[in-house]
Amino acid sequence: MIVLAISSEQMGRGDERLGEVLMRSHLHTLTEVQPRPDTVIFFNGGVKLAVEGSAVLDDLRTLEAQGVSILLCGTCLGHFGLKDKVAAGKISNMYDISETMLKATRVVNL
Repeated sequence: MIVLAISSEQMGRGDERLGEVLMRSHLHTLTEVQPRPDTVIFFNGGVKLAVEGSAVLDDLRTLEAQGVSILLCGTCLGHFGLKDKVAAGKISNMYDISETMLKATRVVNL
């Protein structure tokens, strides 16, 4: 099982605008390549990618339709006041997130 863990709205460090472009491109590319991750976990600022107004919602919904599980850190959503704005994925908790990561054969952190 492959798990992708996303903790930010950007991919990499340095220029934030470039990081946002890279993250959008990466998430779109995941809809077109194999193997796809089995699960994508969003935590910390990464949860902002799965709420209303996010530029990557179409890609996240496509991934879900392709069978990819999307888990969102409920504590993180609460911290940012975004629980009522979730537009893709499932609100989860640290027990499920930790269990999913520990069962994975590979975890890719972004």
